[in-house]
Amino acid sequence: MTTKKKTKKKARKKTKASTSARSSAAPPQREYVVERIQTGVRMEKRLIKVLKALAEYHDLSLGDLLEGIVLHAFEAKSPFGPDTIARIEQLKSVYGLDLDAAASHRLHEKDSG
Repeated sequence: MTTKKKTKKKARKKTKASTSARSSAAPPQREYVVERIQTGVRMEKRLIKVLKALAEYHDLSLGDLLEGIVLHAFEAKSPFGPDTIARIEQLKSVYGLDLDAAASHRLHEKDSG
């Protein structure tokens, strides 16, 4: 077999391999165009510190992190895997956040006067 034929045969094999690899890969995910607005949400100070640190850890904006959490919650899905939950526990300890889900409807601001 000549060198030219060998090269063509190798090229065909590579093309077949890359085509089969592409066909077994996950299909491209749909992207959504959204309109974002600025909000003036007030939240517990230590909770915000943990959320900001978590967003930084995942290289996300705070807004992107919150959108993900809320969209998962709307479907009753956990937004975090075991590694992230462990990281959250570390961050809660660092920032002194001792609140849990049971506290969510019992939070009151301290008197300003």
